Amino acid sequence: MQRLYDFLRRHPTGVDAFWAFVLFAVSGVGVVTTQENTRADMPSAVIPVVLLLCLVVALRRRMPEKMLLLAAAVGVAQLVLDVVPSAADLAMLVIIGTVAATGARWASRFALVGGLCAGPLSVLRWPTDMTGPLGNIALAVFQSVPFALAWVLGDSLRTRRAYFAELEERAARLEKEREAQAKVAVAAERARIARELHDVVAHNVSVMVVQADGAAYVLDAAPDQAKQALGTISSTGRQALAEMRRLLGVLRTGEHEEGGEYVPQPDVEQLDELIEECRSSGLPVDYRIEGTPRPLPSGVELTAYRIVQEALTNTRKHGGPNTGASVRLVYFDDGLGLLVEDDGKGAPHELYEEGGYDGQGHGLIGMRERVGMVGGTLDAGPRPGGGFRISALLPLKPAP
Repeated sequence: MQRLYDFLRRHPTGVDAFWAFVLFAVSGVGVVTTQENTRADMPSAVIPVVLLLCLVVALRRRMPEKMLLLAAAVGVAQLVLDVVPSAADLAMLVIIGTVAATGARWASRFALVGGLCAGPLSVLRWPTDMTGPLGNIALAVFQSVPFALAWVLGDSLRTRRAYFAELEERAARLEKEREAQAKVAVAAERARIARELHDVVAHNVSVMVVQADGAAYVLDAAPDQAKQALGTISSTGRQALAEMRRLLGVLRTGEHEEGGEYVPQPDVEQLDELIEECRSSGLPVDYRIEGTPRPLPSGVELTAYRIVQEALTNTRKHGGPNTGASVRLVYFDDGLGLLVEDDGKGAPHELYEEGGYDGQGHGLIGMRERVGMVGGTLDAGPRPGGGFRISALLPLKPAP
């Protein structure tokens, strides 16, 4: 059935030609039957009139305005040549509905006026003696109703198609805008991450320079201290190289906001200050650390801090009153786990589907970019029973 439906949609003129043939056959039977019953001579113009009206049906969608004018001309010819209406005149109803749905506005108005005049003109040309004047008036009104209904139906179809076309255009425009906003958000977040990672690497290099200067100063007087400084330089250098590998592929735009002064970025030890700040602002936060705390790569600590910061900020924005949050920091042998949950009402459901959680739909985009930079994984979404959950696993060693 679906194949048949698709075939009919691809060949509308063929479908109309089929119905035109059916109308011609029905009209021919009707004309012959009427002639036999009345024993009157059939006007010579009957067959051309029937053929032209059937042609109107066959070509109504290919050239609706021209077929409307042809139907009007045929109707006038019927009045002039005294060709009694037959089943073929249904073509006038069909073309009126077609023009009202797909034709030009002038053609639609012309079809409405012509359809409303068709009934009265038919009664004036072929009055019924048995009904009297009032009966003829009622008959004229009754015959005008189908033409009016055909026009109303066609105009409703036009309005509905225009409405759906506008919805499709709006959806396509919103989709393009959403994609553009997402690209802008990703680009801005990449630039922000690049600046932060650059600061981390610059800080590590500064530490190396300080340790190297100290080692050179105490090399002869305190060899053990010099050896310890060299070890610090070695570990710091490895971390700096790891951060530089993560930085590859990220374009940096703009200049550093600090005017060239590179300072250490936030780490997991500063989460206590962040959580205390949230608590002082009225958001109760349950903070727990599981496992054995130990030094982590700067990029991992920065990512963990930013994820918790973003999650708690979103909780304050969208959680609503009487919302609580919990933060779990778990030290594994090969990674750092984060779990941030709240029991608030959360952001609108549409933002979850679009990959965002903050007011502009960019929060999760930034989080995913950060986690991807260190080779980790992120899982975020609504909690069963209400609230929102963000879970991240950050490996201690970058993915090869």
